[in-house]
Amino acid sequence: MTPHSPMFWHIVRRLLTANYGRLFVILLALGAGAAVTSALLNLQIDAKRRFTSEFRALGANVIVVPPAANGSNTATLDENILETIPRDYQGKPVPAAEFLYVVAEARKAGMSRGETAVIAGVHGQGLKEIRPTREIESSSAPPDDSDSCEIGEKISTRLQIHVGESLLLRNAGSEASCKVRAVIATGSAEDSQIFAPLAVAQRLANLPGRISLVQLSVTGTPPAIEHFIAALSADLKTADVHGIRQFTEGEAHLYNRISGLLTYTVVLVLVLTALCVMAGMSNVAMERRNDVGLMKAIGGSVRSIVRLFLAEAIVMGIIGGVVGSAIGLLASLWLGQAVFGVAAQPRWIVYPFSVALTVIVSIASAYPLRHLAGVRPASVFRGEA
Repeated sequence: MTPHSPMFWHIVRRLLTANYGRLFVILLALGAGAAVTSALLNLQIDAKRRFTSEFRALGANVIVVPPAANGSNTATLDENILETIPRDYQGKPVPAAEFLYVVAEARKAGMSRGETAVIAGVHGQGLKEIRPTREIESSSAPPDDSDSCEIGEKISTRLQIHVGESLLLRNAGSEASCKVRAVIATGSAEDSQIFAPLAVAQRLANLPGRISLVQLSVTGTPPAIEHFIAALSADLKTADVHGIRQFTEGEAHLYNRISGLLTYTVVLVLVLTALCVMAGMSNVAMERRNDVGLMKAIGGSVRSIVRLFLAEAIVMGIIGGVVGSAIGLLASLWLGQAVFGVAAQPRWIVYPFSVALTVIVSIASAYPLRHLAGVRPASVFRGEA
């Protein structure tokens, strides 16, 4: 009897439906295992994308600075270095902006007193991704207006200046002015800084064509970001390129911990599923002892009997896997909402993989049936245990 014969599958169907209660329990265990497995695997894959996007919302994660060998706090870079930085990486844009920092006196137009503040000259693309902010006040002036500037919330309070008012800047005999376009809050040191066009900061610092550093926001997994840093370091011989440690290491550490936890949970679920199904198969082995003896007595080979039980395990694994994995993918949408605040996207590669794992578990759980291969027809007919 071969798996291609109608009689083979007729016997398999009779084996499956011989005890509906036991069949339901085994399929329930396999389906539950498949549901949890597919849900966790889908979350694990989606977490990689979610982490990269969530960490990018925190700002720049790669920085280009003057070589450390210079040993000087006043070292600068050529502003043209921005043109040599790739605009995209792995099909995703790389926001990059160059900064020049200078300490100058800032005062509101018409006021005699001012405050010492850090002026950050800025030029580049994707400043919102590099420096996430919340606008306290804003105007309709375009962000690239050469006569406008943004001012941090704290320095705005000290200077008592608001949107639309003029700001006077002075340093070492150089003067400049700008109109406040927005008052911003970042929750960090930028709240005490004034963000002006790069040319303004260069004039105040008397450093034409020079910058302090370049900040980039690179999207990707921690290994991909490290590869980007290594490649950019090889291209920029006159600069030092490195990741912002608290972002790159924090992202890698957190993702690895969550990914490891999900992986261990999947393995544990599969083991528990196998044990539950194995318990049901142990009862099946005791119940079918007489049937196996009869099949051997009428000429059935051990190979054909093993094929029957293997086919039964595969069919149950497919049914439990198909139904359970579909439920698990739907459940992962809810779990993603609960964990990340945004529903996880279904990753369809998880579906066949989860079904395959369930089939493997079902086959492995049929291990107790191996004892049936040693049943002797004579002992069965004599009623021996």
